[in-house]
Amino acid sequence: MTKNKNNETIWGSRIKNHTSSLFQKVGNSIDTDKRLYKEDIAGSIAHVEMLFKQKIISFKIKNKIIYGLNKIEKEIKNNRFKFKKTYEDIHMNIEKRLFQIIGDEAGYVHTARSRNDQVITDFKIWIKSSTKEISITLEKLIKNILNLAEKNINTIMPGFTHLKNAQPVSFAHYLMAYVEMFNRDKKRFKNNLDDLNENPLGVAALTGTSFDIDRYYTSKKLGFKKPTNNSIDTVSDRDFVLDFLYTSSVCSMHISRIAEDFIIWNSDGFNLINLTDKVVTGSSIMPQKKNPDLLEYLRGKTGGAYGNLFSMLTILKGLPLSYFKDLQDDKEIVFKTNDTLIDSIKILDEILKNMSPNKKRMLELASSGYITATDLADYLVKNHSMSFRKAYEKTAAIVNFAEKNKKKLNELTLEEFKKIEPKLDHNVLKVIDLKNSINSKKSYGGTSFDNIKKMIMKYKKKND
Repeated sequence: MTKNKNNETIWGSRIKNHTSSLFQKVGNSIDTDKRLYKEDIAGSIAHVEMLFKQKIISFKIKNKIIYGLNKIEKEIKNNRFKFKKTYEDIHMNIEKRLFQIIGDEAGYVHTARSRNDQVITDFKIWIKSSTKEISITLEKLIKNILNLAEKNINTIMPGFTHLKNAQPVSFAHYLMAYVEMFNRDKKRFKNNLDDLNENPLGVAALTGTSFDIDRYYTSKKLGFKKPTNNSIDTVSDRDFVLDFLYTSSVCSMHISRIAEDFIIWNSDGFNLINLTDKVVTGSSIMPQKKNPDLLEYLRGKTGGAYGNLFSMLTILKGLPLSYFKDLQDDKEIVFKTNDTLIDSIKILDEILKNMSPNKKRMLELASSGYITATDLADYLVKNHSMSFRKAYEKTAAIVNFAEKNKKKLNELTLEEFKKIEPKLDHNVLKVIDLKNSINSKKSYGGTSFDNIKKMIMKYKKKND
C-alpha cells in the first residue's frame, strides 16, 4: 500500500522499468476525464459506505476515506487540486491525493472494484446528468418555437417539395414540424436514460469479486434502478455511449435541417425571413453583406456529430471481450458531441429569437406557381363525380392554359375555367383562394388554422 504515496504508478510493484515518455504522453487521459471528478468521488463514497455496511472495512476507515474524498472535491472545485499526468487518469489522481490526506487507509478505497467498473460507473452517471441537461435545453427551444408559431398561425407561405412551390401552408404549421422532431429527440434521450439505468459498480475487472458486496445498495445510492447482470458484458459495454451519440446525431441533423431552410429563406432569391444583426456577420471586402454564419455553423457541426458516432462504432466493431485500451477514447468522443450539441441548441434558440418572417414576401411567393392546383383537382372529384386521375388531367389543362396566357389561377375568369371544364361554376373561385385552401386541410395533422391552434395548445400544456 505504501507504494501509492510516492510518485510511482499504481502498478510499480509489478512493472519495474519506467514507462516510455512517448507512451506516458499518449497513454494518460487526465486532460479529458478530469471532467468526471464529481461522479468518481460520488461513486467512491457510495462504494466505501457499502464496504462498511457489509463489514468489509471499519467505521473509522470509512469516515476517513469519505472525509478525504470530500476534501478533494472541494480542492478541485476551488481550483486548488494539481492534476498530474503521471497518474494517468482521474481515478488514480484522486486516489493518490487521498493517500496524501489520510495515509495508508486510502488503500481500502479500491477494495472489491477495478478501474474497469469504476470508469463505466462514472461515465454512466455523467451521461445521465448530461442527458437531463440536453432535455431541459431542448424544452426551452421547443417553448420558443411554440411561441413563434402562435404568433404566425395566419402567416401564409408556400409549402415546398423539391424546393418548388407545392401547396400553401401556415408558417406556424412549418414551425410545428420541428416541434415534432425535437420532441422525438427528447423521447430518444429519455429512452436512453431508461436503458442505461443499470449499475456497473462491483463487477470489478471482468469477473465480479469474492468480497461479500451489496450491489443493490450502491445502485440505490447512485440512482441506478438495479445492478448489471453480467460482469464481462458490463466492462465491455459501450452501447449506452452509442445510444447517446446516435441520439445526439439525429438531434444535430434536425438542427441542420432547420438551419438549411433558414439559410435558403434568408437568401436574396427567396427573402422569406429576416435576421437581426445579432445573429449575422459581415464580409471583409463587401460592405453590404450580412451573412447567416451562425446557421452555417449549425449545419457544419452536424458532420462532427456523425463522425464521432462512426468513430465509436469503428472502435467497438473489432473488440473481443472484455476491456481494452481502445475504449479510453469514448469519453473524449462523447464530451465533444455533448458540448457541441448543447451549444447548437442554444444557438438555434437565439437565432429563433432574432428571426422574423417576411410575411408580405411569403404571401407573394405563395400566390405564384399555381399552388392551389391540387385543391382544384380535389374539388372536381368531390363535386363533379370525377375520378382523381380525370380531375388531375382537367386541372393540368387549366394550369397549362393559365401558364400559356401568363396568368395566375386566381386571375382566370369563370368563363376561362368553363372553356376547359363546362361544369364549373363561381364556387371554383373560392376553391383556389389561399386561405380557403389552408382551412380545407382539416384532417388530423393538417395545416388548417384550427388544427394548428389545437396542436399548439396541446404542446404548450404538455411542455408546461
